[in-house]
Amino acid sequence: MKVDVLLGLQWGDEGKGKIVDVLTPKYNVIARFQGGPNAGHTLEFDGIKHVLHTIPSGIFRNNVMNVVGNGVVIDPVILKKEIDALIKLGVDVSNRLTISKKAHLILPTHRLLDAASEASKGKEKIGSTLKGIGPTYMDKTGRNGLRVGDIFENNFRQKYDALVEKHKQLLKFYNFEYNLSELESPFFEGINLIKKLPVIDSEHFLNKAIQNNKSILAEGAQGTLLDVDFGSYPFVTSSNTTTAGTCTGLGVAPNKIGEVFGIFKAYCTRVGGGPFPTELDNEIGEQLRKAGHEFGATTGRPRRCGWIDLPALKYAIMINGVTKLIMMKADVLDSFSSIKVCTHYRIDGELIDYMPFDIVSKKVEPVYTELKGWNTDLTKLNSIDELPNNLIQYIEYLEKELNVPISMVSVGPDRNQTIVRDKVFA
Repeated sequence: MKVDVLLGLQWGDEGKGKIVDVLTPKYNVIARFQGGPNAGHTLEFDGIKHVLHTIPSGIFRNNVMNVVGNGVVIDPVILKKEIDALIKLGVDVSNRLTISKKAHLILPTHRLLDAASEASKGKEKIGSTLKGIGPTYMDKTGRNGLRVGDIFENNFRQKYDALVEKHKQLLKFYNFEYNLSELESPFFEGINLIKKLPVIDSEHFLNKAIQNNKSILAEGAQGTLLDVDFGSYPFVTSSNTTTAGTCTGLGVAPNKIGEVFGIFKAYCTRVGGGPFPTELDNEIGEQLRKAGHEFGATTGRPRRCGWIDLPALKYAIMINGVTKLIMMKADVLDSFSSIKVCTHYRIDGELIDYMPFDIVSKKVEPVYTELKGWNTDLTKLNSIDELPNNLIQYIEYLEKELNVPISMVSVGPDRNQTIVRDKVFA
């Protein structure tokens, strides 16, 4: 049995949480492989909206195990809030959730360092969510970090105090005011909760599941264009958001990867700084933002909005080895009489159809083709037979350009507002 991968192909916020929830009944295990509580995966069903930050999006389904993998960084405070909220909803978390011993912990001082660093950059801010993600990954690669398995050691408090002291010295450099004591109490409450959860050697658990023919879906956070290696650096996250991150973030071999589901919006959004070639800083962009309720699930910040970007999508598909595409938020374009698609970039007078290294430093002019809109309320549709002809033409145009089938189309936020085009998902 192979591990299927589900990840975002744009700058995050594509709708991964909803699709994981939709696909979960086909899997035995859902495993998060990177990122931290800077991710906000939104699920909606039975008239209730749920936002998950650390816990995999399969948590609402019975008989499915959810694994927080070693590539994830965990804030015990946020994790506890998530778990408390799930318990109130009657979710049996203890029997559906496991955490890797090798996952790194976000300390209160990581969050302080994140805030201090971002504040010091002034206009050069990268748009951090201020959740301590970057500093935690820095400690991980610097071999200073604390992992979930450490909390069970007798010298955990000594290790914690030593790392905090290093962070205090760094905070002196920033001349940043803070009150650590008020942050530490909820942190250690969260640590005590984690001690009560099933904490495992996740790489052994997952490989044993593969050997036993259990079906596994790896859930990515953020999006491909935020990958620390392949995204629009330095306006990126601190982890590998691509398919390759599945292998390092879960401890599964490359030859164990099966289907790669790439999720993208029918248009494009971005939060924070960085290049965005198709951004619409005008009435159309505002129309997209309002129709799509484009505000960050984690930060509440308004998202930048623009038309779909094919050079960026082709790049993301190539990097990830995408086998099936899933288009989200088609309904947001319901009221547009015409829809633009960016097919090329013009940089220094040259026409290109790929994302270049210097996209951050160069002026990029998007080159568009225009398609007819469908002027239909898609949210009321239930089957593929009901899709308006102009939407079908839009889908088929994208399939031809991207050379990957669009297997599913989302026409609303609820799990039931999902049109299946591929019998594999039926």
